[in-house]
Amino acid sequence: MRTNRAKAGTKFFLTLFYSGLSPKAPGTVGSFVALTMGMMALEVLNISNIFMIAILVTIIAVKQINIYEKEVGTHDGKEIVIDEFAGMWFALSIAGVSAGNWTMGIMAFAFFRLFDIWKPSLIGKIDRDVKGGWGVMGDDLLAGLFAGLCTSMTYSLLF
Repeated sequence: MRTNRAKAGTKFFLTLFYSGLSPKAPGTVGSFVALTMGMMALEVLNISNIFMIAILVTIIAVKQINIYEKEVGTHDGKEIVIDEFAGMWFALSIAGVSAGNWTMGIMAFAFFRLFDIWKPSLIGKIDRDVKGGWGVMGDDLLAGLFAGLCTSMTYSLLF
């Protein structure tokens, strides 16, 4: 049995510093927090570091989500937004966003939210059919991949 302190730490992590507890649009709030953190991180880290951190967070999150879901008895609760963090950071890294390029960052955010809400094709299939931590994380990772590609292509065409 996990201690209350461990449970609180897990909730702090999975809700991305409690941003997932927002009463309105927790996924969008979590995505915006992730965007802001990513853009600040790019001031001191390389884009490849952002990608590697997203992978590390994903690996940790899958295990923690599996534990959390067993404790609360629900799958993919709205308060869990660590998947938005990983998806946004994938989008930023795949798009090749550079420090200070908020135009590209906001484009990545918009594309990510579009794919995460709409859930076209394989994104929706993962969301519906995959259970546990990989189910929670998988659709957002794929949404981040598509968002990054669309951001890169759109930015290249417009700028």
